[in-house]
Amino acid sequence: MNDEKKKVKPTGRMMDGNTACVEGALRAGCNFYAGYPITPSSEIMNLMARRMPSAGGVFIQMEDEIASIAAVIGASWAGARAVTATSGPGLTLMLENIGYALATETPCVIIDVQRCGPSTGQATRPGQGDVMQVRFGASGDYETIALAPWSVQEVYEMTGRAFSLAERYRMPVFLLTDELLAHLREVVDLDTDVEIVERPEVHGVPPFGDTRTNAPTPMPRFGTGEKLLVTGSAHDEWGYRRTTDPAVQRRLTERIASKVIKDRVELAEVEEFHTDDAEVILVSFGFSARSSHAAMRLARDAGMKAGLLRLKALWPFPREAVRRLGSSAERLVVVEMNRGMLRREVERVASCPVQGVHKTEGEPIHPREILDVIQQR
Repeated sequence: MNDEKKKVKPTGRMMDGNTACVEGALRAGCNFYAGYPITPSSEIMNLMARRMPSAGGVFIQMEDEIASIAAVIGASWAGARAVTATSGPGLTLMLENIGYALATETPCVIIDVQRCGPSTGQATRPGQGDVMQVRFGASGDYETIALAPWSVQEVYEMTGRAFSLAERYRMPVFLLTDELLAHLREVVDLDTDVEIVERPEVHGVPPFGDTRTNAPTPMPRFGTGEKLLVTGSAHDEWGYRRTTDPAVQRRLTERIASKVIKDRVELAEVEEFHTDDAEVILVSFGFSARSSHAAMRLARDAGMKAGLLRLKALWPFPREAVRRLGSSAERLVVVEMNRGMLRREVERVASCPVQGVHKTEGEPIHPREILDVIQQR
């Protein structure tokens, strides 16, 4: 018998969620970061300051969150893969410029490490109160994409996916984590494939939609000879302001919405656990989905038919999956660290009774709290 210890090649690294954000962004080719420190996302900025120069990119600390997202938008039009990170109040400050990014079809990534609000709230405690802010915070009509990881591994993978989606759909994409995921340490496999969508070099085409079909067109960049007008006012396919033309406004809003709507089933990713025979199905996302999964297992061990629908993307909202499960289960129970933001969306499409497990105390939801609701008849 060989007493020598086997040498095991490590398959991953231990890191927290904020570090995984940085690793995922760099793996996706991110080469520009602009931000302002805000708890509990500040480690992302600190690490970007150290890593970005050696990765051949640019890091800049701005004077506030308004300037941060403005710098990200400008960098994107210069050809960069740009990202910023913030938390609830900082995201609020960014919203006007996020609306500008939506109107100008500017790809960028916004990492929102949620905390307990409103306003300053509990700056170092977890919450999930930005669900509606990332969907409806800017003015006007548009669609958004918001990803919601539940593990440090998924933080790494979904950060990379956010960059791909931003480039593919030419729009800002949100990654919603929270204080718990930000500081949770888990082993991450950094060899996981991360799709990289290259931005094509285009010349002579309308920068804001095909003039015949209104389909999105590839994004040019400053410095390549294109005559670019990038305005948040209503504009035609060449960027010229047309603020009194109803047809131009209609084409603009239809284009920025339809590119998400047409792929909404693909984008609205979910994961199901024991939903085939479930009488009670938990609906949750992010860290709260981890508590929900543990509660589901406790319920199953006790002989109760419980299942879990985990939302990997909050927006576009996976109404087809919720509608289907709502027609087969006796109850849906929405678990989230807010006062029922996701629950409202579930109630809109479910045909069965909907309950909620909600918490706004700056503390995670314990599986036993969820189990108590599952046991109700």
